[in-house]
Amino acid sequence: MRRALAFTLFATLAAAGAAGAQGPFSHADTLRGSLGPARSWWDVTYYDLHVRIDPADSAISGWNAITYRVLAEGSELQVDLQAPLVVDSAVQGGRRLGFRREGNAYFVTGMAPARAGELRTLTVYYHGRPVVAANPPWDGGFVWTQDRAGRAWVATANQGLGASVWWPNKDHQTEEPDSQRISLTVPDPMMNVSNGRLRRTTPHPDGTTTYEWFVASPINNYAIAVNAGTYAHWQETLQGEAGALTLDFWPLAENEAQARRQWAQTAPVLRCFERWFGPYPWYEDGYKLVEAPHLGMEHQSAVAYGNGYRNGYRGTDLSGSGRGLDWDFIIVHETAHEWWGNNLTTADVADMWVHEGFGAYAENLYVECLTGSKEAGADYVIGTRSRILNDRPIIGAYGVQDSGSDDMYYKGANLLHTIRQLVDDDARWREILRGLNRDFGRQIVTSAQVEAYVARAAGLDLSRVFDQYLRTSRIPVLEWRRAGGGLENRWANVVDGFAMPVRIRAQGRAPRWITPTTAWQSLQVPDGGGVPEVDRNFYVDVRAP
Repeated sequence: MRRALAFTLFATLAAAGAAGAQGPFSHADTLRGSLGPARSWWDVTYYDLHVRIDPADSAISGWNAITYRVLAEGSELQVDLQAPLVVDSAVQGGRRLGFRREGNAYFVTGMAPARAGELRTLTVYYHGRPVVAANPPWDGGFVWTQDRAGRAWVATANQGLGASVWWPNKDHQTEEPDSQRISLTVPDPMMNVSNGRLRRTTPHPDGTTTYEWFVASPINNYAIAVNAGTYAHWQETLQGEAGALTLDFWPLAENEAQARRQWAQTAPVLRCFERWFGPYPWYEDGYKLVEAPHLGMEHQSAVAYGNGYRNGYRGTDLSGSGRGLDWDFIIVHETAHEWWGNNLTTADVADMWVHEGFGAYAENLYVECLTGSKEAGADYVIGTRSRILNDRPIIGAYGVQDSGSDDMYYKGANLLHTIRQLVDDDARWREILRGLNRDFGRQIVTSAQVEAYVARAAGLDLSRVFDQYLRTSRIPVLEWRRAGGGLENRWANVVDGFAMPVRIRAQGRAPRWITPTTAWQSLQVPDGGGVPEVDRNFYVDVRAP
């Protein structure tokens, strides 16, 4: 739920996106990515999900009881479930309702009349063989595999593709229940680890066991996860900013010794992020690290880990700086999403840079925490610039499930690193990051809201800066030319009105700030001095005579 503002925000975004969208986008994209008439009149408050998993047949079956609050009068209710899964029935008040299917959307009709504010429950029964993820986590779906001993190992990873790839729900990013039960039945001796806390385990005569997990907090539907296999388990306690935080570790049993060594990094990561971002958002649900048969995913309170117990990203340094091999990329990046993506969730995937840009920027901050050196953190984030393509804008089209360029990761991180320089006050910058999580925590947000908050808290006009880096694929170029025995400069390759300050160092002089515009301006330099050097912490290009 937690959505009082979400529908208004999304309607505004969708209207803007429709005007500027660069297709081709299909009707299915609109059904998936927008709050149409069959979605906008009701708001989920609780999901009660029950699923039976059969690894021998790669099949699942079950039901989801969707409790929702009525916001306005509506004649159809859209429930999403992706083919080849099928809805068997939809039941409300003991009565089977009619429905029609339109691609991956089911439109249920015949609900009893209800007034605004009333709660209703619709139970959707379904079955089938879900989409198999061929290259998880990027293509999404179910992962059916085995551990080294040949025992079944099953997991889900579905960000972007959507939770409806394996269970029926209102599959839109504005929509989160206030809480959720996740009751998963698997064949013995497998066990399942999902989000939140394990409430009960129920063995059955047919050789299966049901594991019932409960999430006491609002949660993204794409964060709900299956992790079923033969796991070891231990628990630790971290004394955090908000008290005692339970840390539960679930590696495959065969990897327990490696996990105990590698996962010792977890507590320092959480301490660093609590310092920079504020208290871990989900004390009531705890923190878990769960081994998964894919690289990793930010499953809220149950971070999926598949980095092979190596530092770096699968043993490599994404920055090329040497700073990325001192820590485990998946533990750091996916844990950062507990704040950026899970605590602050964007209303539309077009604004996913708020999840991924801040998540990637957290890598830089962790290097700073680990080394005690601001310069070391800068080495890392600056090193990631080699991975930026500038192929298209970071922000995509609204209302059609378009997430924009993958540059949202490291271009987003370098945008934030640049803004830190503009703020020029690390205590204030830290308070901005903590303030975002405090003031927007457990809320749906837009990029525009985040941009306005940062600018207001910094006391700066950052509107053209955000437009430049988020809404174009161009990097600002600081041009220099010789004029009258001196030098002139201006910004080129920029949006109208761009006038970002930048720190420079002229030969033989201390660093200083200048504020170029798109018009040529003169700059006094020492006699015989060359073109000043631009501080490397600003993500800009330079064109000199």
